[in-house]
Amino acid sequence: MKKLLLDKIKNKTMIAGVVGLGYVGLPLAVEKAKAGFKTIGFDIQPNKVNMVNLGHNYIGDILDSDLVELVKSGMLKATSDFSFVKDVDFIAICVPTPLDEHQEPDISYVRNSAMEIAKFMKKGTIVVLESTTYPGTTEELIKPILESGSGLECGKDFYLGFSPERVDPGNLFYKTKNTPKVVGAIGDDAKEIISSVYRSVLESEVFIVSNPAVAEMEKILENTYRNVNIGLVNEIGRLCNKMGISVWEVIEAAKTKPYGFQAFYPGPGLGGHCIPLDPYYLTWKAREYGFHTTLIENSMIINDSQPEYCVKRAMHILNKKKKAINGSKILLLGVSYKKDISDYRESPAIRVYKELKKVGAIVEYYDPWVCEFKNIYGESGKSILELTPEIIADYDLVMITVDHNNVDYEMVRKNAKMIFDLKDVMKSNTERDNIEVL
Repeated sequence: MKKLLLDKIKNKTMIAGVVGLGYVGLPLAVEKAKAGFKTIGFDIQPNKVNMVNLGHNYIGDILDSDLVELVKSGMLKATSDFSFVKDVDFIAICVPTPLDEHQEPDISYVRNSAMEIAKFMKKGTIVVLESTTYPGTTEELIKPILESGSGLECGKDFYLGFSPERVDPGNLFYKTKNTPKVVGAIGDDAKEIISSVYRSVLESEVFIVSNPAVAEMEKILENTYRNVNIGLVNEIGRLCNKMGISVWEVIEAAKTKPYGFQAFYPGPGLGGHCIPLDPYYLTWKAREYGFHTTLIENSMIINDSQPEYCVKRAMHILNKKKKAINGSKILLLGVSYKKDISDYRESPAIRVYKELKKVGAIVEYYDPWVCEFKNIYGESGKSILELTPEIIADYDLVMITVDHNNVDYEMVRKNAKMIFDLKDVMKSNTERDNIEVL
């Protein structure tokens, strides 16, 4: 079975499957198809399936021409019918792993995907989980579901592993194809086969670890590292504000050290599908071992409270102008979770939007990437259509919440009554009395 699969990989006769056609799954499916493997994408959302089959790119990090050509040539297709799992040799699970209302891991998408795969998988199938999750998920959750649902034995009849997704929406250099890949699998044969699949698709290094739990923990470490360091710089930023010091200037000075320092920057909080969520997976799992992740939890508290801190600062800025925040007109520039993308999952700017409304502000936003938003917490909004000097001048306060490149900040600077710059796009230009920087 191992030799047959390795031959299929080498000869490009392996059929690949990807469950979940979002920011992780669709680029992965495209790269597999571009590498010469016929690929089937599975998704329970009919609109995504239809868009893929029509060649409509809804992700942003994929060339429209690539998607159209792959669909037209028959190398890539999408479906909501999981019975087609019987046709694939390799299948990657790339579904969301959000938090529930109690801030605990919601692994229902992973569980349901594994159950559907188990119904139709054949002997010799390679299954890889890519969704970010807590250490132990592959062996403790996925393996039993696949074995009981299929009647097959892991390591003997099918191969199972974990390879964490590494997707940075909007990154102009690192994409799915050239980002190094980590693989952890159950058994040496599974490690060899799964790593061979990724080596045949990607241009980057494939690094093999001893088991899936190591790969799962590695992914959590990547994003917890960022969470902790952003929490540190947000706390330093609050202290610098009290001391009358520019945290941005402090960071620029610290960056001159050629070793031992990596720059992180303050902002309205954390957003996206990984960094704000992954530490919760780790702290939840740690409790099973009676272990308290004190440093990590403290960084989460700081970052989670950053939107409220920004609103308090906005109150003080308006108060200095003899204005109450209740009834003031405030414009947010940007609601996506990072610059130059349309993704607003867990966006801290939307948290700022919500908190401003709670204290009575009249809030609107402008975002050339997000014409409207509606999130799982019930917040929704629509972008104003354009920025003009007259429109800018009509607001009591303009808050720069995302540093999108395609905004005329010089026009904003000249016409705004007051600016609260959370991203230092004005480059600490505080000699003007209408600008304050986070």
